[in-house]
Amino acid sequence: MQNILVVDDDPTVAEVVTGYLERAGFAVRRAADGPGALFAAAERWPDLVVLDLMLPGMDGLEVCRRLRGRGPVPVIMLTARGDEDDRILGLEIGADDYVTKPFSPRELVLRVESVLRRGGAVASRGEEPLLTGAGITLDHAARRATKDGRELGLTLREFDLLAHLMRHPGQAIGREQLMQDVWGWEFGDLSTVTVHVRRLRSKIEDDPAQPRLIQTVWGVGYRFDVPLEERA
Repeated sequence: MQNILVVDDDPTVAEVVTGYLERAGFAVRRAADGPGALFAAAERWPDLVVLDLMLPGMDGLEVCRRLRGRGPVPVIMLTARGDEDDRILGLEIGADDYVTKPFSPRELVLRVESVLRRGGAVASRGEEPLLTGAGITLDHAARRATKDGRELGLTLREFDLLAHLMRHPGQAIGREQLMQDVWGWEFGDLSTVTVHVRRLRSKIEDDPAQPRLIQTVWGVGYRFDVPLEERA
């Protein structure tokens, strides 16, 4: 049974979310603040964290940073409607998804299942050959990404996004298609894709301001370009 950590200082929200997740077959633990969340994660590392952005003492962004410093874990952030800057910042520091308040608990369960399903789909590719190109190597079995032997430290979504682009070198892929193929969403905020592409560029490009590997195809989406010397 997969273990979910719910972090929210509103007991009503936490209770409702916990109830829906438990009925969906998850084991759920709760924390009401940042220190409690870090303690609970250290006691038993979660398979996924549902993390409220607005927490007393230590906000969700700092909790996410500290969790990321300890190890990889999918994070879904709960944000107030209209807090777009905070939501984008959450994605930029490593959150895999977000849900805006007020939200449907059923929608949240679907998002949790989607994030975990993506992770499981990657794990099931243990026999898939290594993906290589432009000095980058993606090892699905180990969930490890390196460039020229240097660890890239990608999040779950960053790994999946880069893998998808590398499987289709030279092909322009629309943001809507990326959202469907990588996130498993039929609809959603396309800025999520934009933020993750920006994060990927900061990790794999020699100069993220002038990207050579992940190119923007205006009016379409993005394309992974293999360097000329690697092309057949």
